[in-house]
Amino acid sequence: MTHTNTRLRAALAAATEDQLVYDLAGIEDQYATLLRELPGVAVRFAMKACPVDEVLTALARQGAGFDAASPSEIEQALGTGVPVERIHYGNTIKSDRTIAEAHRLGVRDFATDSLPDVAAIAAHAPGARVFCRLATSGDGALWGLSRKFGCSAEDTVLVLAAARAAGLTPAGLSVHVGSQQMTAEAWRDTFEQLADVIAELDRRGIQLEHINLGGGLPALGYRDRRGMPLDPPLEKIFTAIREGMQRLRSVAGSPSGSPLKFLMEPGRHLVADHGAIRAHVYRLSARRQLNGERQYWLYLSCGKFNGLYEMDQLQYRLEFPAHPDTSAQYVPAVIAGPTCDSDDAYAHEDSLVRVPKAARSGDPVWIFSCGAYATSYMTQGFNGFSPVPYTLLPGEGLDR
Repeated sequence: MTHTNTRLRAALAAATEDQLVYDLAGIEDQYATLLRELPGVAVRFAMKACPVDEVLTALARQGAGFDAASPSEIEQALGTGVPVERIHYGNTIKSDRTIAEAHRLGVRDFATDSLPDVAAIAAHAPGARVFCRLATSGDGALWGLSRKFGCSAEDTVLVLAAARAAGLTPAGLSVHVGSQQMTAEAWRDTFEQLADVIAELDRRGIQLEHINLGGGLPALGYRDRRGMPLDPPLEKIFTAIREGMQRLRSVAGSPSGSPLKFLMEPGRHLVADHGAIRAHVYRLSARRQLNGERQYWLYLSCGKFNGLYEMDQLQYRLEFPAHPDTSAQYVPAVIAGPTCDSDDAYAHEDSLVRVPKAARSGDPVWIFSCGAYATSYMTQGFNGFSPVPYTLLPGEGLDR
């Protein structure tokens, strides 16, 4: 059991009402570990993963910057005191108005993946630096992210050439291997793509300043839909990234003659395993389905719409502290939230979870690895069920 898990468990045990607990010290330690594993990489935390002011401030104090997707996120990032130079507009989907607003706020680095967007940036953020997002397959990730964002290698070259012609600085490339990427091979394939595009850009006289490696680094505490630990090969992933960066540094020049710089946009990797929810049992019930089979359902006080949005793709690890006897009778149950929406459940036949048969309404339930996307995906009271309030365990910036 890690020190962070001990802290979280103590906070969950002390809680008498539902709450989401963030361990700021654990998040800070995770950030420090990432810098040790990938020296020289600048971190731009993906704000959407955890838009909690105290979490953002803790990361800013450690030296992180931010990947923002809207002017509102930019304003929130600036509220941490971070220099605007450490904030970039990483969303390729932008209106003329949002580009102009980001530029007014001082942001000068913009992601793009299309010629119309380049023209809009040139018009509303003149002189800005742009980095073009290269599409990846997303193979090996729980969420592939391969359709909505990014362009082909050929179009990437055209986009950056157009940026140069429009008076913008074609500063870099960006990629995203898919959220919760579970393979090192995906990273190796992506570095192959990057090397090919860099070579073609060099032939056209476009030398890049940086490569943005995006997100995709996995959390460690998730389980798959069958309840088995996902166990991502994190050390192999770090090795593939270090080797890929070294290769690109050896083949890429830059306008200033300095080595190619690297950024990353981790989100869930930094926060997922350092957040947990204290929820409670609404009801454990059994009823016959249309096929005649008897099925147990465990209804919790939180679900997809107030903390557990990602439960279609994974299982969160549950503990039942009121029932510590592991030799007691357990039943396989579907886990569901409290709303009257049928999507508010683990919706797969292979998603049954072992639940103490003696579980009663009001019993506490501890839900682990909830630190990523729990707050950002919460609705503001769907069906009258409020978002889970959060509590902070202190980090470096607060008294421990």
